[in-house]
Amino acid sequence: MAYVRSPFVTFQNHPVEQPIEFDHRHHAGDEQIDCRYCHTSVEDAPSAGIPSTTICMSCHAQVWNQSPYLTAVREAYYTDQPIPWVRVHNLPDFVYFNHSIHVAKGVGCATCHGRVDEMGALEQYAPLTMQWCLDCHRDPKPFLRPQEFITSMTWQPPEDPQEAAALADTLAEQYDVHSRTSCTTCHR
Repeated sequence: MAYVRSPFVTFQNHPVEQPIEFDHRHHAGDEQIDCRYCHTSVEDAPSAGIPSTTICMSCHAQVWNQSPYLTAVREAYYTDQPIPWVRVHNLPDFVYFNHSIHVAKGVGCATCHGRVDEMGALEQYAPLTMQWCLDCHRDPKPFLRPQEFITSMTWQPPEDPQEAAALADTLAEQYDVHSRTSCTTCHR
């Protein structure tokens, strides 16, 4: 059992090589581009969405527009071909996951994806095992944050345990969050 839950099987903390070098440290960290700018459907759909070349070129038509690092992006844009990004967070086909409901209920991006603003090559931060998901589904309150900080990589709950618990209770009530442990929540 230890082996099947190890990073060798879950692929946790293994940087994924992409067809184009993309540094989240620069985009999400240095430039502080909000996750929702590139992952446009995260609030409205099950999938967060993979950025189109149009999104890339909305900035890079003006910034670094002659860079050799962006040659493949420009080629994809002008030939109307998608960039063949490699999936980093890959759940089994029998697991249903909806980004929009988690975001709407106050689960921040960093909760599952980690400090993306500190990752050169994106890697899977969490193990994404059933146990890991159930830990949150059984007791979601500690993982909630105010909506205005949903994409913040640095937000932390109050240090005082009583204040943190009060905030968690308030957010759970405000966002109508309840524990969800029925098998059909994720297995449909």
